[in-house]
Amino acid sequence: MIKAVLFDLDGTFADTAPDLGYALNRMREARGMPPLPIEAMRPVTSLGARGLLGVGFEIAPGHPDYDSLRDEFLQLYEQNLCRSTSLFPGTAELIDAIEARNLRWGIVTNKAERFAKPLLDLLNFGHRAACIIGGDTTGKTKPDPEPLLAACRIIATAPESCVYVGDDKRDIDAGRAAGMKTVAVRYGYLNGSSPDTWKADVVIDRPQDLLLHL
Repeated sequence: MIKAVLFDLDGTFADTAPDLGYALNRMREARGMPPLPIEAMRPVTSLGARGLLGVGFEIAPGHPDYDSLRDEFLQLYEQNLCRSTSLFPGTAELIDAIEARNLRWGIVTNKAERFAKPLLDLLNFGHRAACIIGGDTTGKTKPDPEPLLAACRIIATAPESCVYVGDDKRDIDAGRAAGMKTVAVRYGYLNGSSPDTWKADVVIDRPQDLLLHL
Protein backbone atom coordinates (compact mmCIF):
# COMPACT_ATOMS: atom_id res chain seq x y z
CA MET A 1 0.00 0.00 0.00
CA ILE A 2 1.44 3.35 -1.07
CA LYS A 3 1.71 5.87 1.76
CA ALA A 4 4.04 8.51 0.27
CA VAL A 5 5.13 9.95 -3.06
CA LEU A 6 8.61 11.38 -3.54
CA PHE A 7 9.52 13.54 -6.53
CA ASP A 8 12.68 14.60 -8.27
CA LEU A 9 12.69 18.39 -8.65
CA ASP A 10 14.21 19.59 -11.96
CA GLY A 11 12.31 18.17 -14.91
CA THR A 12 9.79 16.26 -12.79
CA PHE A 13 8.16 18.60 -10.28
CA ALA A 14 9.15 21.96 -11.79
CA ASP A 15 10.37 23.26 -15.12
CA THR A 16 13.56 24.98 -13.98
CA ALA A 17 15.24 25.09 -17.40
CA PRO A 18 14.31 28.73 -18.17
CA ASP A 19 16.14 30.11 -15.13
CA LEU A 20 19.13 27.78 -15.37
CA GLY A 21 19.34 28.77 -19.03
CA TYR A 22 19.06 32.43 -18.11
CA ALA A 23 22.13 32.12 -15.85
CA LEU A 24 24.09 30.39 -18.59
CA ASN A 25 23.16 33.00 -21.18
CA ARG A 26 24.16 35.79 -18.81
CA MET A 27 27.61 34.21 -18.71
CA ARG A 28 27.73 33.87 -22.49
CA GLU A 29 26.61 37.48 -22.96
CA ALA A 30 29.39 38.70 -20.65
CA ARG A 31 31.87 36.96 -22.93
CA GLY A 32 30.45 38.33 -26.16
CA MET A 33 28.76 35.05 -27.10
CA PRO A 34 25.21 34.81 -28.51
CA PRO A 35 22.47 33.35 -26.30
CA LEU A 36 21.53 29.71 -26.68
CA PRO A 37 17.89 28.78 -27.26
CA ILE A 38 16.19 27.02 -24.37
CA GLU A 39 15.69 23.98 -26.60
CA ALA A 40 19.45 23.46 -26.70
CA MET A 41 19.72 23.52 -22.91
CA ARG A 42 16.57 21.74 -21.77
CA PRO A 43 17.74 18.12 -22.41
CA VAL A 44 20.74 18.47 -20.05
CA THR A 45 19.08 20.61 -17.39
CA SER A 46 18.81 17.70 -14.94
CA LEU A 47 22.61 17.55 -14.90
CA GLY A 48 22.78 21.05 -13.39
CA ALA A 49 25.95 23.11 -13.76
CA ARG A 50 27.85 20.23 -15.33
CA GLY A 51 25.29 19.82 -18.10
CA LEU A 52 24.70 23.52 -18.74
CA LEU A 53 28.39 24.44 -18.80
CA GLY A 54 29.02 21.54 -21.14
CA VAL A 55 26.48 22.90 -23.61
CA GLY A 56 27.36 26.56 -23.13
CA PHE A 57 31.15 26.38 -23.06
CA GLU A 58 32.07 22.82 -24.07
CA ILE A 59 33.79 22.41 -20.74
CA ALA A 60 33.71 19.55 -18.23
CA PRO A 61 34.90 18.85 -14.67
CA GLY A 62 38.68 18.55 -14.66
CA HIS A 63 39.20 21.49 -17.00
CA PRO A 64 41.33 24.22 -15.34
CA ASP A 65 38.55 26.79 -15.74
CA TYR A 66 35.64 24.56 -14.76
CA ASP A 67 35.49 25.35 -11.04
CA SER A 68 35.50 29.13 -11.52
CA LEU A 69 32.84 28.92 -14.25
CA ARG A 70 30.72 26.64 -12.07
CA ASP A 71 30.91 29.05 -9.14
CA GLU A 72 29.95 31.97 -11.40
CA PHE A 73 27.05 29.99 -12.84
CA LEU A 74 25.73 28.96 -9.44
CA GLN A 75 25.94 32.49 -8.10
CA LEU A 76 23.96 33.82 -11.06
CA TYR A 77 21.41 31.06 -10.72
CA GLU A 78 21.00 31.68 -6.99
CA GLN A 79 20.21 35.34 -7.77
CA ASN A 80 17.59 34.32 -10.35
CA LEU A 81 16.00 31.19 -8.87
CA CYS A 82 12.42 31.83 -9.86
CA ARG A 83 12.18 34.37 -12.67
CA SER A 84 10.43 31.96 -15.02
CA THR A 85 10.45 28.61 -13.23
CA SER A 86 7.01 27.03 -12.85
CA LEU A 87 5.39 23.74 -11.98
CA PHE A 88 4.73 21.45 -14.90
CA PRO A 89 1.07 21.67 -15.97
CA GLY A 90 -1.03 19.43 -13.77
CA THR A 91 1.49 19.20 -10.93
CA ALA A 92 -0.36 21.53 -8.56
CA GLU A 93 -3.57 19.57 -9.08
CA LEU A 94 -1.66 16.31 -8.56
CA ILE A 95 -0.32 17.51 -5.19
CA ASP A 96 -3.83 18.57 -4.14
CA ALA A 97 -5.11 15.10 -5.01
CA ILE A 98 -2.24 13.37 -3.19
CA GLU A 99 -2.95 15.41 -0.05
CA ALA A 100 -6.68 14.73 -0.39
CA ARG A 101 -5.86 11.03 -0.19
CA ASN A 102 -3.94 11.66 3.05
CA LEU A 103 -0.66 10.62 1.42
CA ARG A 104 2.58 12.37 2.26
CA TRP A 105 4.85 13.77 -0.42
CA GLY A 106 8.33 15.19 -0.61
CA ILE A 107 11.24 16.15 -2.84
CA VAL A 108 14.49 14.24 -3.33
CA THR A 109 16.81 16.05 -5.74
CA ASN A 110 20.49 16.26 -6.61
CA LYS A 111 20.09 20.05 -6.49
CA ALA A 112 21.85 21.51 -3.44
CA GLU A 113 19.62 22.49 -0.50
CA ARG A 114 20.63 26.16 -0.86
CA PHE A 115 18.72 26.20 -4.17
CA ALA A 116 16.06 23.54 -3.66
CA LYS A 117 14.51 24.81 -0.43
CA PRO A 118 14.26 28.51 -1.39
CA LEU A 119 12.93 27.56 -4.83
CA LEU A 120 10.15 25.43 -3.38
CA ASP A 121 9.29 28.28 -1.01
CA LEU A 122 9.11 30.69 -3.95
CA LEU A 123 6.79 28.24 -5.70
CA ASN A 124 4.67 28.16 -2.51
CA PHE A 125 5.11 24.43 -1.98
CA GLY A 126 7.99 24.30 0.50
CA HIS A 127 5.69 24.37 3.53
CA ARG A 128 3.59 21.53 2.12
CA ALA A 129 6.43 19.08 1.46
CA ALA A 130 6.98 16.48 4.18
CA CYS A 131 10.69 16.50 3.34
CA ILE A 132 13.15 18.20 1.01
CA ILE A 133 16.35 16.23 0.47
CA GLY A 134 19.06 17.96 -1.57
CA GLY A 135 22.14 16.64 -3.25
CA ASP A 136 24.25 17.75 -0.29
CA THR A 137 21.89 16.59 2.48
CA THR A 138 23.39 13.12 2.93
CA GLY A 139 26.78 13.50 1.25
CA LYS A 140 25.59 11.18 -1.52
CA THR A 141 23.63 11.83 -4.69
CA LYS A 142 21.39 9.74 -6.92
CA PRO A 143 21.75 7.10 -8.30
CA ASP A 144 22.89 6.23 -4.77
CA PRO A 145 19.73 5.29 -2.82
CA GLU A 146 20.80 7.03 0.40
CA PRO A 147 18.98 10.34 -0.29
CA LEU A 148 15.75 8.40 -0.81
CA LEU A 149 16.31 6.33 2.31
CA ALA A 150 16.97 9.55 4.25
CA ALA A 151 13.61 10.85 3.06
CA CYS A 152 11.95 7.67 4.32
CA ARG A 153 13.50 8.17 7.73
CA ILE A 154 12.27 11.76 7.91
CA ILE A 155 8.70 10.91 6.91
CA ALA A 156 8.72 7.67 8.94
CA THR A 157 7.59 5.57 5.99
CA ALA A 158 9.07 2.30 4.76
CA PRO A 159 10.64 2.41 1.28
CA GLU A 160 8.31 -0.29 -0.01
CA SER A 161 5.38 2.02 0.79
CA CYS A 162 6.85 4.87 -1.28
CA VAL A 163 6.78 5.79 -4.94
CA TYR A 164 9.64 7.76 -6.48
CA VAL A 165 8.95 9.84 -9.59
CA GLY A 166 11.77 11.08 -11.83
CA ASP A 167 12.82 12.16 -15.31
CA ASP A 168 16.30 10.62 -15.43
CA LYS A 169 17.57 7.04 -15.43
CA ARG A 170 19.50 7.73 -12.24
CA ASP A 171 16.20 8.54 -10.50
CA ILE A 172 14.79 5.15 -11.43
CA ASP A 173 18.04 3.37 -10.50
CA ALA A 174 18.03 5.09 -7.09
CA GLY A 175 14.39 4.28 -6.47
CA ARG A 176 14.83 0.63 -7.35
CA ALA A 177 17.96 0.38 -5.19
CA ALA A 178 16.00 1.87 -2.28
CA GLY A 179 13.24 -0.70 -2.69
CA MET A 180 10.58 1.76 -3.88
CA LYS A 181 8.10 1.64 -6.71
CA THR A 182 9.39 3.84 -9.52
CA VAL A 183 7.66 6.11 -12.03
CA ALA A 184 9.42 7.68 -15.01
CA VAL A 185 7.99 10.78 -16.71
CA ARG A 186 8.11 11.31 -20.46
CA TYR A 187 7.50 15.06 -20.10
CA GLY A 188 10.81 15.73 -18.31
CA TYR A 189 14.31 16.58 -19.50
CA LEU A 190 15.38 12.91 -19.98
CA ASN A 191 19.07 13.68 -20.66
CA GLY A 192 18.84 12.31 -24.19
CA SER A 193 17.52 8.94 -23.06
CA SER A 194 14.20 7.10 -23.33
CA PRO A 195 12.20 6.46 -20.13
CA ASP A 196 10.88 3.26 -21.67
CA THR A 197 14.36 1.73 -21.34
CA TRP A 198 14.90 2.57 -17.65
CA LYS A 199 12.96 -0.40 -16.19
CA ALA A 200 10.62 1.81 -14.19
CA ASP A 201 7.47 0.21 -12.83
CA VAL A 202 5.38 2.80 -14.66
CA VAL A 203 5.98 5.47 -17.33
CA ILE A 204 3.59 8.43 -17.49
CA ASP A 205 2.99 11.23 -19.99
CA ARG A 206 1.46 13.83 -17.63
CA PRO A 207 1.76 14.50 -13.88
CA GLN A 208 -1.92 13.72 -13.26
CA ASP A 209 -1.48 10.26 -14.81
CA LEU A 210 0.32 9.29 -11.61
CA LEU A 211 -3.02 9.14 -9.79
CA LEU A 212 -3.98 6.07 -11.80
CA HIS A 213 -1.12 4.17 -10.22
CA LEU A 214 -1.39 5.14 -6.53
